Amino acid sequence: MDALTALLDNPRARGAYMLRIVLDPPWSIRVQDRSALSLVAMVSGGGCVVPQAGAPVRLDPGDVAVVRGVDPYLLADDPSTAPQVLVHPGQRCATPDGEDLRDRMTLGTRAWGTTPGGSMSLLLGVYEEVGAVGQRLLNALPPVLVVGRERWDPTLVQLLGREMTTQAPGQDVLLDRLLDLLLVCVLRTWLDQPEAKAPGWYRALGDPVVGRALRLLHDDPARPWTVATLAAETGTARATLARAFTGLVGSAPMTYLREWRLALAADLLREPSATVDSVAHRVGYSNGFALSTAFTRTRGVSPRAHRAGGPGAGRADGPGADRA
Repeated sequence: MDALTALLDNPRARGAYMLRIVLDPPWSIRVQDRSALSLVAMVSGGGCVVPQAGAPVRLDPGDVAVVRGVDPYLLADDPSTAPQVLVHPGQRCATPDGEDLRDRMTLGTRAWGTTPGGSMSLLLGVYEEVGAVGQRLLNALPPVLVVGRERWDPTLVQLLGREMTTQAPGQDVLLDRLLDLLLVCVLRTWLDQPEAKAPGWYRALGDPVVGRALRLLHDDPARPWTVATLAAETGTARATLARAFTGLVGSAPMTYLREWRLALAADLLREPSATVDSVAHRVGYSNGFALSTAFTRTRGVSPRAHRAGGPGAGRADGPGADRA
């Protein structure tokens, strides 16, 4: 498993919120739902994404935007259009005066807006939570990124749009997987752009030595790795590996491994049947005490408190969090 695969496997939709929005200009929606990640795919018409801090980003038909983080942002036909709709946590929609809009603007199955024939149509997919592993990927992204229609095949957006209007057995699972696929394709396309300034771990995947080292660490994080054993597996000297790894990834091999193990542990601890001891063995710690010590020191909260505290508890946003 390469590093990108491991990271992209985690922001996985489970009952994700998806909606087709149809409006006529002027229109403006302020999204303040505090969700971890949103995908916005423009189908017809056009508009823009306006982050809380930063310049507006234009969206034309076929373009897809990824908005990450919990800060509010604006979807609008023009940045100057005043918000007409506020989206609150739990995807509750209301006017700025507080009037609930759920019934008034429902247009059918997963469709919402002012009129079925509106000139602007977009698809919105929302990941309300992202685990610690996925968060390490998101930390490497800008608040808003856009992949233009000229850089990829928009067929997937068209398929997602068709399926969103369907009611059939298993439909929610199908939509979740289509949304995941769309996210993977968009992020991979964006990361391959020279202007994306991809993080060190992504650039390192193409290196024959460091890329193999990354895959080994991700394939078997519980193995008692040392720089020596990792160097032997990659067919290079310890000093050469350590120097190349640090230069490309941005952290030493064992530092990277420790951060990766703790991110995995943070997600595994959410599993209902998990114990601190069982998670410790799965990620390479000798026992629950050793994991608890490292986890508490790095993430500022004990494993048990992390598990009880909700999705954001103990999130590592400190040094190394954006290196993945």
